Amino acid sequence: QVQLVESGGGLVQAGGSLRLSCAASGSIFSIDALNWYRQAPGKQRDLVAAITSGGSTNYADSVKGRFTISRDNAKNTVYLQMNSLKPEDAAVYYCNALIRVAPQDYGMDYWGKGTLVTVSS
Repeated sequence: QVQLVESGGGLVQAGGSLRLSCAASGSIFSIDALNWYRQAPGKQRDLVAAITSGGSTNYADSVKGRFTISRDNAKNTVYLQMNSLKPEDAAVYYCNALIRVAPQDYGMDYWGKGTLVTVSS
């Protein structure tokens, strides 16, 4: 019943910007960690950025200073602002969240279906 839906991907020139969004819906009691991963063709899925329920953030070294993760708890939404994009940032970007559906729930990992980011050189 819980769904994560990403949006905001597309084609951008190198040096450009995109803002990804991921909205969680369904029977949600609380959302703990919210993460963005990416997977390029033929490569493993890697963590790009993470944000805790308290707002602490963590970034992959390759995106530090260029990407910013944020969340709107009222909207159950996480964002990824991507600036100074490089061709190597091209990938399918996935939203991941640890969500509890009840107070006594330990929480489960949920994934979106991904949004494609293409960066032209």
